[in-house]
Amino acid sequence: MSIEIHGKVAPGFEPVADAFAENFAERGEIGAAFALHQDGETLVDIHAGHADRKKSRAWQADTLVPVFSTGKAVTALVMAWLVDQGRIAYGTPLAEVWPEFAAQGKDAVTLAQALSHQAGLPGIPDEMEPAEWFDREAIEARLAAMAPMWPLGEGSGYHPITFGFLADAAARRVDEKGRTVGGILREEIAGPRGIDVFIGTPESEHDRCAEHALPPRAPNLGTMNPYKEAAFLKPWSSPGRRGAAEWRKAEFPAANAHATARGITELMGVFANKGRLRDERLVSEAVIDEAMAERVSGPDKVLPFDLSLAAGVMINRGSGHYGPEPEAVGHYGFGGSCGFADPARGLSGSYVMNRQMDVLVGDARAVALIEAAYGCL
Repeated sequence: MSIEIHGKVAPGFEPVADAFAENFAERGEIGAAFALHQDGETLVDIHAGHADRKKSRAWQADTLVPVFSTGKAVTALVMAWLVDQGRIAYGTPLAEVWPEFAAQGKDAVTLAQALSHQAGLPGIPDEMEPAEWFDREAIEARLAAMAPMWPLGEGSGYHPITFGFLADAAARRVDEKGRTVGGILREEIAGPRGIDVFIGTPESEHDRCAEHALPPRAPNLGTMNPYKEAAFLKPWSSPGRRGAAEWRKAEFPAANAHATARGITELMGVFANKGRLRDERLVSEAVIDEAMAERVSGPDKVLPFDLSLAAGVMINRGSGHYGPEPEAVGHYGFGGSCGFADPARGLSGSYVMNRQMDVLVGDARAVALIEAAYGCL
């Protein structure tokens, strides 16, 4: 039986809906949404399927879904806003605003280096309880005291959870109101415009959150090393033991954003449209260019790929993960979600879903949709 697709498809973009339907027919989709904007105009905004594993609750236009590391691109946007406000610069050492962070030779690590996974803190190797991640001050104290796992300047190593704590520590210390990344997102960017993207999802929104289905197996991380173990494989490598409601309400800027595809697409549009969001200038063109500038490239120490990393987003180059444009930027999240921005075409898009797969980046469902979209341009 064919899936019923709801939403908007601009004339000429029917192949995107076809690819979306094929994800349900051939790739085991439960519920999903995809959105595509160009120059701020909606080309595609579709959803289908179910918001729960039992398939008893239909996916709605406003269904929120955890997008995991796709939220790193949202955090990158919040940090760009702070840079544009003059509160911090990408070249500012974190220790300048967070003196304790200078311990163990980390005094030279800049904001841009932290956002491009060069700080040498991909995870916490010392034993702790998974619930300690919910104690922001305790984790910041651990990171401040920790010795980097490799010297600064020796490449990147993906920071799945700690990326968000480093960004948030800087944000709270430089924002004039002391707000978190999630607070700035809520009060300055998404909230005033009714954009459905949350880092720290209020309990009032939990009824519309989708239930995700875990992937069939763990992703392939390649040859094991201490960095990968700290980042992903310790019993305490990710937050736990507090329950789904507490996890949704907590702020993990690297890992627990909840959003609609439309919401992520709107925010990625700031990268695609020279700093503009809807009809407003959110961030200057110069700062957006800085945010998207390559900071490091080459073999990553944690993910089994060669990566090109900017200040919180990944640069497409020749990967094809975000379409054919080498300068496109974006981010994937655990299980398959993604958001991307193509500044050459003013194009932004997002794919979100609740059936997770064991692919770290370039999920076949997302790639099929992005390729179909470019084929329609």
